[in-house]
Amino acid sequence: MRKGLLFVAAGVMTLAACQEKGGYTINGTITGAVDGDYVYMRYYDGSKSVTLDSAIVKSGKFEFKGMPDSIFEPKFITYGNDANSQVSMVFIEEGNINVDMSNKTTGTPANDAFTVFNEKYTAYDRQLGDIQMIFRTDTTLTDVQRDSLVEEYDKIMSECMDYVYTQTETNINNPVGAYLLQTNGFSFEVEQAKALLDKMPQKFLSSTLMSRLKEYVDNAMNTVVGKKYIDFTMDTPEGKSVKLSDFVSKNKYTLIDFWASWCGPCRQEMPNVVAAYKEFKSKGFGIVGVSLDKDADKWKQAIKDLNITWPQMSDLKAWQCEGAALYGVRSIPATVLVDQEGNIVARNLRGDEISAKLGELLK
Repeated sequence: MRKGLLFVAAGVMTLAACQEKGGYTINGTITGAVDGDYVYMRYYDGSKSVTLDSAIVKSGKFEFKGMPDSIFEPKFITYGNDANSQVSMVFIEEGNINVDMSNKTTGTPANDAFTVFNEKYTAYDRQLGDIQMIFRTDTTLTDVQRDSLVEEYDKIMSECMDYVYTQTETNINNPVGAYLLQTNGFSFEVEQAKALLDKMPQKFLSSTLMSRLKEYVDNAMNTVVGKKYIDFTMDTPEGKSVKLSDFVSKNKYTLIDFWASWCGPCRQEMPNVVAAYKEFKSKGFGIVGVSLDKDADKWKQAIKDLNITWPQMSDLKAWQCEGAALYGVRSIPATVLVDQEGNIVARNLRGDEISAKLGELLK
């Protein structure tokens, strides 16, 4: 599972006795703001920022009032500019919401739930950041120590993603779960994301991000382990049109390897793929590389530089690669292992896992 987290929550709506029925009041505090400065409430539609409201700071405080809308995604309270800014995420729901721009947002079910969630997630993130810093700055690390750090990082990352998944499932019927799913669903195993989407209330499924997630999951579920592989046609580096099936039919097992010359992790992983090919080629193992390159010359040069000797194909559309879309590939390197009958027997094998799996299958 990969990292990439934003989060949220919701639940039973509370009603403040002194406010308009169904309305909300945001009571905010902010340090360093000058009286008369403006604080803005914004909503992000993709990369587009939409200003919804503004409030004037007085004695370090500000206030927003209004009625909740039908959008479940959070709003953002912002102050300052890019060089010196403060931002707080808030779920707009009925009740009194307290926003401390330097700390947290509380007071209503969704905001309370997200605050609790975020405290534990932040602890995970801090641990991961510490390991990354050591890895980048400590030039005295031995190979053994580096391997140990990588192992520890992967362990914490796995625990973190398990926590995010659990919280998504727990909050699946409210905005917290909806927001967690649409922002982290691409990092979950596809079967996990599918299970959550199936439980998600219809009212949360109409957002742009959720629609993209559903499309990805639908495609990826067609190529999970146990399904038949999907054939497609692309060009070789020499410009010859070939089908994936041209290669699958010739081998006992074929690894479909999605990669690109510009992908650092792909280049780091390639020696493992090369080693597996050398070890099992004589036993009926083959590989087909599917490149997400856009520059044909760089693709060809990488093939030489990385000692790639197996067939290659690409439509040179980078992330719009049609083959990658068919297999729900959202990050690379990505692999799909197929038997001669076209059954998918494994996905996303990395490192020693490739040779280990082939050792089981090609005894």
